[in-house]
Amino acid sequence: MSRLTQSLLLVLLGGAVLRISLLSTTYLNYVKPGFRPFLVAAGLVVFVLGLVGVYQEWRKNSHEDEHEHGHGHGHGPGVAWLLTLPVFAIFLIAPPALGAFAARSEEVPARPPVAALDAYAPLASGQVTAMPLGEFIGRAWGDSGRSLAGRQVRLTGFVVPSKKKDRWYVARIQIACCAADGIPLKVAVLDADAPPENTWVEVTGTWVDPKLEELPKGTVAPELSAGSVTVIPAPVEPYE
Repeated sequence: MSRLTQSLLLVLLGGAVLRISLLSTTYLNYVKPGFRPFLVAAGLVVFVLGLVGVYQEWRKNSHEDEHEHGHGHGHGPGVAWLLTLPVFAIFLIAPPALGAFAARSEEVPARPPVAALDAYAPLASGQVTAMPLGEFIGRAWGDSGRSLAGRQVRLTGFVVPSKKKDRWYVARIQIACCAADGIPLKVAVLDADAPPENTWVEVTGTWVDPKLEELPKGTVAPELSAGSVTVIPAPVEPYE
């Protein structure tokens, strides 16, 4: 591959990174919001390096005669241009955020609660409290004060079917830094018909207390008796 080709690839790669991080919110399908400045900076560096390389090759070639120009660029297999395909894939076929497929397996346990026992504040009575799925799971399995008991909560996530006929799951992927380390968080929804798979919904309902002390906490999805299910657009930031 010639130096000109390498420089053009750098321009395309840097442009692709800038497109998803600076000119759109597509980067949120892959990393947490805090990584945006680093992506923008990396994209700018790669893009500028590519432009510098293209300019240097153009200046070099402009001072060569016809014979030297042909000799300098006759080498390098044409198949090397196939390396541009991943770059064009970023432009044309941006992979979506992780969804129901990543959370579908019912053998994968729910994420154990990360908060310390009794670290949760009481919930107000007589009103609906919106909370992340991770907090709901933590309260369900890690709060000896049973703060969820009798309280209305609202959970937001995408729909995941269940093999059991009496339930489906509202789920969300929790990430530490990027989609590669994503962990599915799931809450079983009872007493409501399931919308289509991967549909984003808001589910309002009450926690179903299993009342089984011998049940290993954090190894199964907690249950929610749904009062209402509302279909919503997919959020800009899909992960917790």
